[in-house]
Formats: sequence, C-alpha cells, structure tokens
Amino acid sequence: MEHILHPFPPLYDGNSEILILGSFPSVKSRESMFFYGHPQNRFWRVMAAVFGDDVPAAVPEKRDFLTRHHVAAWDVIGACDITGSSDASIRNAVPNDLSPILAAADIKMIYVNGKTAARMYDRYTLPLTGREAVCLPSTSPANAAWSLDRLIAAWQRVRNAE
Repeated sequence: MEHILHPFPPLYDGNSEILILGSFPSVKSRESMFFYGHPQNRFWRVMAAVFGDDVPAAVPEKRDFLTRHHVAAWDVIGACDITGSSDASIRNAVPNDLSPILAAADIKMIYVNGKTAARMYDRYTLPLTGREAVCLPSTSPANAAWSLDRLIAAWQRVRNAE
C-alpha cells in the first residue's frame, strides 16, 4: 500500500452542467493521466452510446468529448493509501475540493460512478457541498454483473439531465 496524491486535475469549464465523480484513478488512469484509462473500463463506451457519439480513443479526444457534452469529470478522493487500483483497499482518504468546479460551472446534476464513489461522496463531500449525488452502476470491469447494455440503459439519465 502506498500513499498517492491524485496526479491530474479535474476537467471542467464554464459550460459544464453535469459532474461525474469516480472514487480514485486506477493505475492505468494514473499512467495515462486521465480518467478511465483502463481499456476494460466501459466508461467511454457507455458515454458514447448515451450521447450518440463516437468512442473517443486518445486523451485529447476524451477531453473534447466531455467538454462538447458539457460533462465535468473528477474524483471524490484527492489522496489516499491504496494498493494498485483496488477501491476496497483505500485508506486515509482525503477528499477533493469540488468548490472550484461548483463555483465556475452551473452544475445541474452530480453523478458518482459506482458504490464506492457514492459511499465516499456521502461521507466526505456531501457534508461540504450539501448537494446529493446520484449513484450510477460502476463502469469498472470489476462490476461484471452489469452488461454493457444494462450500463448504457442505467447511464441514460446522464443525458436526460441535459
């Protein structure tokens, strides 16, 4: 287990309306320095289906995709002790400060990607923001119980928040 600081900044701009929060970046995301970097994570395929867009491949395409669809992305945790990419191993979590995003953008809805992110949001962030987050099923490959089609159906509410 090692103590890791979140290695990359949030993605948002003044036009962001939806905020999607993960728990903490995986090893692959930390290597790529961007959200949902593991090729088996279904986040990008789900979002492309939800918005009727192409699946972005490289980080610049992913940035453009989120910005074009008014989606801000960040993680609940800004630093923690973690083993590899295991959310279950997270200890000594320090939450990220969402206030710069919430001040700069008119965020209409906050979504969390999976139950771990939801638990962490409710524990660390909700008391600070007073804003509820909607928990969506995790796009992680560890959430094998959810097929890609089921994930897409559940995540449709992101588009409906527009």
